[in-house]
Formats: sequence, C-alpha cells, structure tokens
Amino acid sequence: MVNHSELIQNLISKETAQFQLSTSQLVESSLRKGEGRLTSTGALRAVTGEYTGRSPKDRFIVEDDVSRDKVDWGEVNQPISEEIFNNLYKKVINHLDEKEEIFIFNGYAGADENTRLNLRVVNEFSWHNMFARTMFIRPGSKEEAEEISPQFTIVSAPEFKADPAVDGTKSPTFIIVSLEKGIILIGGTEYAGEMKKSIFSVMNYLLPEQNVMSMHCSANVGENKDVALFFGLSGTGKTTLSADPQRELIGDDEHGWNQNGVFNIEGGCYAKTINLSEEKEPEIYKAIKFGSVLENVVIDEEGTPDYDDGSLTENTRAAYPLEHIDNARIPSVAGHPNTIIFLTADAFGVLPPISKLTKSQAMYHFLSGFTSKLAGTERGITSPQPVFSTCFGSPFLPLHATTYANMLGELIDKHGVSVYLVNTGWSGGEYGVGKRMDLTYTRSMVRRAISGELELHSFVEDSIFGLSIPTSVPGVPSDILNPRNTWESSEAYDEKAHKLKEAFIENFRKFDKSSEQIAAEGGFKL
Repeated sequence: MVNHSELIQNLISKETAQFQLSTSQLVESSLRKGEGRLTSTGALRAVTGEYTGRSPKDRFIVEDDVSRDKVDWGEVNQPISEEIFNNLYKKVINHLDEKEEIFIFNGYAGADENTRLNLRVVNEFSWHNMFARTMFIRPGSKEEAEEISPQFTIVSAPEFKADPAVDGTKSPTFIIVSLEKGIILIGGTEYAGEMKKSIFSVMNYLLPEQNVMSMHCSANVGENKDVALFFGLSGTGKTTLSADPQRELIGDDEHGWNQNGVFNIEGGCYAKTINLSEEKEPEIYKAIKFGSVLENVVIDEEGTPDYDDGSLTENTRAAYPLEHIDNARIPSVAGHPNTIIFLTADAFGVLPPISKLTKSQAMYHFLSGFTSKLAGTERGITSPQPVFSTCFGSPFLPLHATTYANMLGELIDKHGVSVYLVNTGWSGGEYGVGKRMDLTYTRSMVRRAISGELELHSFVEDSIFGLSIPTSVPGVPSDILNPRNTWESSEAYDEKAHKLKEAFIENFRKFDKSSEQIAAEGGFKL
C-alpha cells in the first residue's frame, strides 16, 4: 500500500527542499544551475529540449472509484491503472529524493475564494518552479503559503524517464492525473505548459460539480463593466485580443463563471511569442521583463530575443504575471459577460472574419469547436491542420462535452449574451494560397461587437453556413467581410466551403441523438 501523503511530506521536509522562493531567488538559482539565461529585457529564457509542446498521447487519468463513472473516457481522457500510477509515483519520489535541491511552491487556482483550489507544486527545476509561481495565484506572504493545505499536488520530474515496457506508459513521457489522490505526476518532458494545463483539466472536473462553468477562454472588462469572453484554442488570438489597452484584462486563458460573474483561474498569462512585435502587441511585448519566463525563444549573444525566429519551435512562449499588464484587473474577477467571441483560425479560408450567432448556432459552434491546430502547439504538428476541438478545449475536458455546452446555453439565455464567431485565420484562399487575417481589422471588428455598435448595422445571411455577416464595419474594408468575395474563383470558394460544411456535419455525428436538434437549429442538419 502506497502512502502518497507520507512520501511527499518526507520529500519536502528535507533540508534540500527550497520552499516558496522569491522570483529573484528562483532566477538566481536557474542561472547558477545553468537552466536558463537572462535576456536583455530581464526575462529568464529556458529551452525545453525535445518537447516544445504538450504530449496529449502521454496524458492519462487514473481509473479508480472516484473517476470510473464520471470521466468521459476515450482518446483524450485515457485510463491508466492505480498500480501503474503508484509504481511510477514511488519511482519519481525516489528520483527527486536524490537531487541536491527541489523546489516547492504553494498557491491557488481560481480567483474566486469560494471555489479556489489549494495547490502545491514540487519541481526538479528551479525555472519550472518560477513558471508555477508565475502562472498560478500567489499567496500574499510566505506565512500564508505555509498555511495552505493542498488539495492537489503537482510532482514534476522532467529528467525522470519511464520505461514503457516496465512502467506501462506509451513513451518515456507521462502526465498522470489522480483525481482520488489529488496528485498530478509529470515526467520525461521539460515543457512547463503541462503543469498549467493539468490543473486546468482538474478545474474542469471540479467546477461543474459546484454548478460553476469552467471555460477555455480569455476575458476582459470595459469601463462600463461590460465583460467579454474570448473562446479559442492556442494560437487563435485569445491572449492578443483580450490584451486591449482600452479594457481591463481579467485573464488570458482559463476562467470560471459562477452566480456572481467571471473569475480568472490563473495568476499569470502564457502568450505565444512567434512574430511578436511592440507595434502589433504592445501590452504583451512590454510585459516580458524581469519576473517573466521565455520558453524556446532564440536569443543572441547579448540576450536580445528574436521573436521572429521559429527555428526551435513555432510554439515559442512567454509566461508573465498578470500584474505585468498595465491594465490588468486585480483581483481578477468581474460581472456576467455581455459578449462572447468564438475564435477560429480557419485554414480553409472560407469562414467570414466576423458573424453573429443565434443561441442555437452558438451551441452548435461551441460543441464543434472548429479551428486549425497551429504549428508547434503539439508534437508532430508542423503546419496548420483543421481540427474540431469540442468546447474549444477538448484536450482539457474530463467530463462529457454536453455538460459544458448545456451550462453555457443556460448562461447565454439567463444573461442575454450576444455571441459572435470570429475567424482569425486565412482570407482570400486556403492556407498556402490566402493570407492571414489582418490583426488591426480583427481588433476593430471585435471592439465594435463588444460595444454593441455592430448590432446597429445590417446583416446578410451566408448561403452555405447560415451565418449572419455584417455588410459594413467602420475601419474595415467591406470586400473582406464576405469571404467569397476575397477568392479569385467563386466556384473554388464554394467547393472548399461545402467541403468544410461536410466536415462539420461528419464531426457532429460523434454526439448522441440528443444533439441532433442542436445541429438542425444551428444550420447543419445531420
């Protein structure tokens, strides 16, 4: 019988355990140990080696009495036995026990104090502990941290590699979540994002049980207390579009929605930095300073970052505290949303840059979660691939998709929320032929949607997808609003659009018969 609590307590009680170090101490440790370099901006830069993105095929949930009848098992939520988990847990603890130093951070997930999760993160690398300190919510003092009794503990040992033949994994890498024990076990990968996303998956399991909607979205709020949510997968623009100097940033990636409104799950932001520029994204650019962590960004001998260099990966990242954004909302809570934006990076180049959705269409597109998986966000992805990610976040949803969709539908109705679909992908042709949507145009359209100004304009219905497209948007060329007009050949556009519509229909067949009405009302009858 494995006593998980005793093993971890013995480990973190050792003299070599470094508890709740400050940012300066963690930077100093990382530099001393050769884990990273300081850049000219003051940010700490680290390289994650072989794994520069998540490893979804190596992620498992322990099948036990708690999870067996609740988790939506399948390719995303792969089951693994308690025996395999216990054996690996002991090996990882023994591995960390032999290290000269380990690093512990105590904090929280969830800015709403009534539903927040108490966390402990145990790291082999000091820069990983700095990442955890950056991305999770930090206690006000070391004394407060000492009083935290963790409900979930992350144990991360990148240098420990499993033996699949002996340990029952698929590769030397593993990310295993035990909902019963409150433990997340990570090994064989230096990609820090695994810690962040594992806790998000846990929150997606726990919050709906408390009748709280969990969401893979960014959020901001205007001076009139109007709240906007931005749903979308990595690379679709959540971080960029939510970091609006005219609005306060609630958070860039993970949120909950309860009876009081919206709250951030995290204490930091995790932005893609490929092609980052001060001109296009000044808020993010300026946020990358001392206290931030850069992942896989190429730097020169003087430590100057080259954000245009994707030679290590296209999935270059910056993790920075929410406070690094000048107009961040602290504490990161706000009222109920007025507007929801679904973001998709359409590699087919056939969806309009913005369209207004009915409640039924919103339910349909939320369950569909169409986008393009962009290069570098996962191993093996080297160019955009059209994918359907349920609820714009299926890799992180332990429960059945309809749990989240039904909650969203009820909230849209209850609070009279306007919903828009925004294509931040390609226009004028598919990927390789057309070009990426101009960010300045997207910003203009989104701002007018959030302000309610777009509602005052006239709309036309797209004949293929049934979407309502505005005929004009101030500051945006009218000819790009209807994507058919941007293609050299309207016949080629129609062919590609019908092909995408068929992909939507085929994807929706995976849902049970109760979803047929959603499909029909959303304009995609099965």
